[in-house]
Amino acid sequence: MADLPTTCIKDLLLGSAGSLGTVSESPRLDAELLLCHIINKPRSHLYAWPEQLLDDIHIRQFEQLLLRRLQGEPIAHLTAKREFWSLMLKVSAATLIPRPETEQLVEQALTHIPPGQQWQVADLGTGSGAIALAIAHERPASTVTAIEQCPAALQVARDNAVQIGVDNIHFYQGDWLEGLSTDFDIIVSNPPYIRADDPHLQQDGLPYEPSTALVADNHGMAAIEHICQQARQHLKPGGWLLMEHGYDQGPRVKSCLQRYGYHDIETFKDLSGNDRVSQAHI
Repeated sequence: MADLPTTCIKDLLLGSAGSLGTVSESPRLDAELLLCHIINKPRSHLYAWPEQLLDDIHIRQFEQLLLRRLQGEPIAHLTAKREFWSLMLKVSAATLIPRPETEQLVEQALTHIPPGQQWQVADLGTGSGAIALAIAHERPASTVTAIEQCPAALQVARDNAVQIGVDNIHFYQGDWLEGLSTDFDIIVSNPPYIRADDPHLQQDGLPYEPSTALVADNHGMAAIEHICQQARQHLKPGGWLLMEHGYDQGPRVKSCLQRYGYHDIETFKDLSGNDRVSQAHI
């Protein structure tokens, strides 16, 4: 790790951003987020007070986090938080880090949920609760059931609900829809969909995230297949199913939905032009 030249904000960021260029596509932003986390200030503080001197304790804490970042650990794990849908969420090693691409799933789901109506919504594999909390926040008249198998991840989601102040959400520990008797107007999910031999699993911080939330058997389709089958029995007549999936899985997801009798199947592309979200109804 490069020596950090001085103890003022401006020079600390300059030196650390230079080091982070080897592991990050946004080294300056990474450095700023780490420093903001250490000194408990917004990024605007860094620009307003670039000559502010930092004490030795803060510098040592920053250097420790910087070293972990240089080893590939994600920023969200180092700061224990990530913004999603304008909500600041707690994350941990037990949860996936919410990604911007997943906001498309929320956006598409909201087009189906009428504001002011009391819809029943399910989020399968909720993790940090990002999707469920975004929908619950935007549709306060609806009730969202957030389902997660991992107890540690479910506790993170509960903590996020308390922090954000969302109370139209229920949490359920279980294997997808197993054991639930509720019928839903809409079911959403960002399930594991990466095949076990995908080289991306060794990149972009993914080694630090829970493999059970990333990897699925059957070339990444096992969880999607299971959800398509199970959701069919838990949707109200005309109810919608929306799932995030891999960039090359659009045709296979469509085939799966057709096989289980869904209608009006449509796949949406992300900002990179890749298939990302598919929807259908019964």
